[in-house]
Amino acid sequence: MAGKRTARRILAGGAALAAAGWALRDVPAELGVRPLMSGPDRAARMRRSPQFRNGTFVNTMPEPTALMSTPPASMLGELTRERGQRRPAGPVPLRVPPADPPPADGVRAIWYGHASTLVEIEGRRVLFDPVWSRRPSPSQLVGPKRHHPVPVELRELPEVDAIAISHDHYDHLDMATVRRLTRTQRAPFLVPLGIGAHLERWGVPTYRIVELDWDEEVEVAGLRFVATAARHFSGRSLTRNDTLWGSWVVAGRARRVFYAGDSGYFEGYRGIGSAHGPFDLTLMPIGAYSPSWPDIHMDPEQAVQAHLDLGGSLLLPVHWATFTLALHPWAEPVERLWREAKARDARIVVPRPGEAVDASAAPAVEGWWETLV
Repeated sequence: MAGKRTARRILAGGAALAAAGWALRDVPAELGVRPLMSGPDRAARMRRSPQFRNGTFVNTMPEPTALMSTPPASMLGELTRERGQRRPAGPVPLRVPPADPPPADGVRAIWYGHASTLVEIEGRRVLFDPVWSRRPSPSQLVGPKRHHPVPVELRELPEVDAIAISHDHYDHLDMATVRRLTRTQRAPFLVPLGIGAHLERWGVPTYRIVELDWDEEVEVAGLRFVATAARHFSGRSLTRNDTLWGSWVVAGRARRVFYAGDSGYFEGYRGIGSAHGPFDLTLMPIGAYSPSWPDIHMDPEQAVQAHLDLGGSLLLPVHWATFTLALHPWAEPVERLWREAKARDARIVVPRPGEAVDASAAPAVEGWWETLV
């Protein structure tokens, strides 16, 4: 009998190890590639960039950027307190995205959660920072889990004209999603310098990869895409800043959209607005802020200021509600945003995941999150 129990324990242990090994099999690929080692042409372009110094990319705006390498002891204590406030108290309401064609001369947006957003501009579709995995992590065994499902499966997405990535952090660049989109879509991937090395390793054909430095532009499907500045950092492992980060201007004949990606506030938003605005719609990050990293994630009040600097007409908040990536309460970002928008007379819209928003006829803010705190 003891021998049978021992055999069962051995078998169970072996099965657990096998399952863990299977779950971790993709971790090396998830970590991506060192772009400087991925080919001489890419390395030469990176070294020519004004943002590339001493082997890494840097924030070239005059404001300093500080990132704490280790959290303070007080913050470690907060991690174990009030954890319930950092997630919704009930199911996040979802909406089924519309299946009708995009408006031929307007701007419509569908926020899927976190930063993943589909923007329809003058009849074309642009997908920003798509992340469909359960966790933004190199392994689906660890890391923050979704607070709500994605409102539409990847296979049900309409055909898109471009896929734009802001930087290579896991909550903005997801290997599993990229691989699926490579199979199910034909659109090119527009990325900051260096990120093409990750995409190539994950099976994206070279002809579908467009890498740009800040202030470089390309035309895709009749839309003008300009890679613009952001105040952030990059890295999928302990190595940081070997790929560039950025924001995106998307301009049609008459309509313009700005996607900020991840960024701390910086004075350069005024310059982006002067050069490329005004914007019918801005997609601004409002969550995952902290006193420990004030320079790389703006808070809600700074998001409103950046929106006004850009000459934005309507602000749609992103980078909140889906993953817990900081210590603030789950709904605090949108509550602060709503207060600041009222105080500054800024137009905002706060859709539920999957809900379509027409930038020219945005609905009034309903406060749907208030029942979940």
